[in-house]
Amino acid sequence: MIKTYISILLCFLFFFSGCSQGKQAGVPGIVSSSDGVPISYEVYPGKDPTLVFVHGWSCDSRYWKKQIPFFAKKYSVVTIDLAGHGHSGSQRNRYTIASFGQDVKAVVDAVGAAKVILIGHSMGAGVIAEAAKLMPKKVIGLVGVDALHDVAYPMKPEGLEEMIGPMERDFRKGVKAFASQMFAPGTDPALVEWVANDISSAPPRVAISAMNEYLGQYVRGEAKEPFSHIDVPIISINTDQWPTNIESNRKYMKKYDAIIIKGAGHFFMLSKPNQVNKALEQEIEQIVSS
Repeated sequence: MIKTYISILLCFLFFFSGCSQGKQAGVPGIVSSSDGVPISYEVYPGKDPTLVFVHGWSCDSRYWKKQIPFFAKKYSVVTIDLAGHGHSGSQRNRYTIASFGQDVKAVVDAVGAAKVILIGHSMGAGVIAEAAKLMPKKVIGLVGVDALHDVAYPMKPEGLEEMIGPMERDFRKGVKAFASQMFAPGTDPALVEWVANDISSAPPRVAISAMNEYLGQYVRGEAKEPFSHIDVPIISINTDQWPTNIESNRKYMKKYDAIIIKGAGHFFMLSKPNQVNKALEQEIEQIVSS
């Protein structure tokens, strides 16, 4: 009887050991970025191309939770926590957009993806542009989600200070006020509260540095620079909450187009996932066939 129990136990151990060695959906991984900071990511194995989802300012990979099940049925999907966000390390002194681009490259290299579409929400679109510069042979397209409204937008230093000043004085209060402007009327109050509480719980040192670095590019006129190095389709899926300057973007992007979803707020991948997923699916198919 004891031998029988031992045999059964060994069978279970071998079975689960074999499973753990196979490709499992959503199992987290850690890879070092170019500066040694550990970057957390999750992989959902599937077919090429690999879709790499990059979150926005003070968010993390959870913000793509309504896209993962939809796209993992057809493609390989990877989600990332940029440095200082989610489960990734926070050892940097400055959280530049270029260093975030290195985070994305490190993950793409770690998972062995050969053909990649980079998808970035908000600040994440600037990040994927930097990453695309580093991986010209792997990236076949970029999609900005409520992003890239006008890469040549001439932001004034006073405008940057107006946004960051309240956060420097009282981070939690300032971020909640900032977040409250990002939702369309009629958005589920529970979602509004969740997002406001979540991003206002970010490490202030990381968040303020990242915002200074990201918006500082617009003040200095540098936000458009990465796109001169990119020769693949670039698409924005934007809300109508802010105008998208398609003609201006086309001056700096070789292949640019935009889809506008009406009546949606900045976090519409959470509030209107069906519309966003359909638009994103359409654009991914277009990139793949181009």
